[in-house]
Amino acid sequence: MKTKNLLLGATLFISGFATLQAQEKKQLSLDDAIGMAVTQSTEANLADTKVSTSKFEMESVKNNIYPEVKLSGQYQRLTNPNVTLRLPTGDSNDGETASGSPKVDQLMLGMATVGMPLFSGFKLKNSVEASKDAYNAETFNAAHTKEQIAMQTIVLYSNLYKAQESVKLIEENLKSANQRVTDFTAMEQNGIIARNDLLKAQLQASNIQLSLEDAKKTVSTINYQLVTMLKLPEGTQVEPNPAYFENSEEMVTAVTAEEAISQRNDLEALRWEQKASEANIKVAQADYYPTVTLLGGYAAVDIKNVFQVTNAINFGVGVSYDLSNLFKNSKHVKSASSRAEATKQQVELLTDRIKVQVQESLENYNLAIKQNRVYTEAVTQADENYRIVKDKYDNGLSDTNDLLEADVQQLQAKLNETFSRADITQRYYELLNVSGKLINSFNITQQNN
Repeated sequence: MKTKNLLLGATLFISGFATLQAQEKKQLSLDDAIGMAVTQSTEANLADTKVSTSKFEMESVKNNIYPEVKLSGQYQRLTNPNVTLRLPTGDSNDGETASGSPKVDQLMLGMATVGMPLFSGFKLKNSVEASKDAYNAETFNAAHTKEQIAMQTIVLYSNLYKAQESVKLIEENLKSANQRVTDFTAMEQNGIIARNDLLKAQLQASNIQLSLEDAKKTVSTINYQLVTMLKLPEGTQVEPNPAYFENSEEMVTAVTAEEAISQRNDLEALRWEQKASEANIKVAQADYYPTVTLLGGYAAVDIKNVFQVTNAINFGVGVSYDLSNLFKNSKHVKSASSRAEATKQQVELLTDRIKVQVQESLENYNLAIKQNRVYTEAVTQADENYRIVKDKYDNGLSDTNDLLEADVQQLQAKLNETFSRADITQRYYELLNVSGKLINSFNITQQNN
């Protein structure tokens, strides 16, 4: 029996230890979180894979400028065919059939060919240029994707900080509410207050408890999203560094629309796509010209007991021209030109959009600073209001409703002030994001976790 109890106790201890391990807390700076997001997240790896694919496609197109060398050979067994030779010999008149039929039971063929493009209407050159431009566009697209991943990480990091701070403030408020219920219970038993006042205090404590559970749920949800993105062990509890949300007003930075237009990776990617589309117009126009190819080859044939050919070397120039392209290719060229024009318009559209985004982000950042100043004053005002109402209540000059309302206002003011500090930080990084400076503002290093 004792052994059974010991085993049960050991099992519970191991299970509890495993749970503690699974719920490991990890203090994580914002720099480290972003570094992990842009190097380890699935979306970042996908962006890198697309860049690699584009690079391989570019190298594949480059290979088209090199000569094509082909080797082929055959060995065949034959089933005693009837062979009639109609070759002139010294013993028979011209045109007469040679006597006898040789035994032919095998055939061997060998061939080597070389083709070197000399001219194709500059199609190869422009194809290479288009592939290079497409590769550059994909590279800047990947950089833009990582910037959005970084911004998404900042939002989650900020929201997690807000949620955790909410839990702390609500827990403190719940302690006060529970203490109030205890005090009111004693006062109600002594006939000092009506039972209705006690019920109001108990109802507020219950509502605060519900708010606390909802805040904990929010913490759990956001934490799971962040842990999943950063590829951290499941169950890790991330603890944001509050230093990023203090002295937020000192983050002011000069940002102009001109800087954003010159630094935004998504706009630069579109510019490269525009160059690629312009090169593709020239690729389409190349079909109006003939193709000239330098040719060379070697052939060997051996038909047993019949004849043998070796050292059959050939070389020359091949020209091909598809006359139908004079009529058909115009649509192809127009299609490529239309795509290039659409890309040009996308560049113009994004340029205008960037200007609006910069202006809007500046306004949001300045508004967040002003809101924080108001909310900071509101905390002082709410604290003083609660103190005055509490004094009046203790002296019978105020009722329970006033006291509970003042308590709620005090909690809300503290929550608003905490959220506003986090909002300033988030708005600041949003401003850096729309200006193309976000990634460069962090010390991003390869994470090994």
